[in-house]
Amino acid sequence: MAHPNPIPDRLKAARTKAGITQKELGIRIGMEPSSASGRMNHYEKGRHTPDIDTLKRMADELGVPINYFFCESETTAELARLIANMSKQQQIELIEILKKS
Repeated sequence: MAHPNPIPDRLKAARTKAGITQKELGIRIGMEPSSASGRMNHYEKGRHTPDIDTLKRMADELGVPINYFFCESETTAELARLIANMSKQQQIELIEILKKS
């Protein structure tokens, strides 16, 4: 059974949380102003899937790790975001804690 593509929902959630419009995000990642809104709308509706370079630019602009877009649940998406914001030392400590449980 095919799983739904999580990218559209994750993209919309991250963009909404950042408080920017589809057009603004598109322009910030280098799209032409005249087509930015439409292209971003297609990504959020799942009509088109952004290539990995575009996805990386969106992740950087929205302050989320690229793997955030591939998480299938809100919980794993939030974990990915939180872990990415930890220091390397905090990440190592978390790994040790999780290994013990």
